[in-house]
Amino acid sequence: MPGLILPYRGVTPSLSEGVFVAPSASVIGDVEIGEDTNIWFSVVVRGDVNVVRIGARTNLQDGTIVHVDSAKYGTFIGNDVTVGHAAVVHACTVEDKCFIGMQATIMDGAVVESGAMVAAGALVTPGKRITGGYLWAGVPARRVRPVNATEQEMIDVVPGHYVDLAREYLDVGV
Repeated sequence: MPGLILPYRGVTPSLSEGVFVAPSASVIGDVEIGEDTNIWFSVVVRGDVNVVRIGARTNLQDGTIVHVDSAKYGTFIGNDVTVGHAAVVHACTVEDKCFIGMQATIMDGAVVESGAMVAAGALVTPGKRITGGYLWAGVPARRVRPVNATEQEMIDVVPGHYVDLAREYLDVGV
């Protein structure tokens, strides 16, 4: 019982093998989602006026919103990315193996480099480049310190955990 998968302007979302879309999630328009990615409850991924591309083994946790800018920016999320509950990822690029905390906001034209961690509640302002290997926090987000060993383990382990959890949901027909 997958979530709402809607075409827009004649373009239907493309979901790869093993993608889990929770029943209350919505995926709309020009969206491509990579293998074993999971879109959790009440997530909205809206590629209506530009493109959304999401890599493999990425997890968009409950209440997250992914959208685009009609004039300039699509949204690009890499492989093995964790996006925490109620985050907003808007018209930006999040490279591979990033961790975006709960209720963080990533704005238009921003780039979050591979291996970066954006803290819960942080605001990444338009056009900001978030350096990989560092924790960024605050409003607006600023570089705090290098990612520590515990945080690096989260970046590495959480995507696989969510792939396993999604498979459990798929196996019981959710």
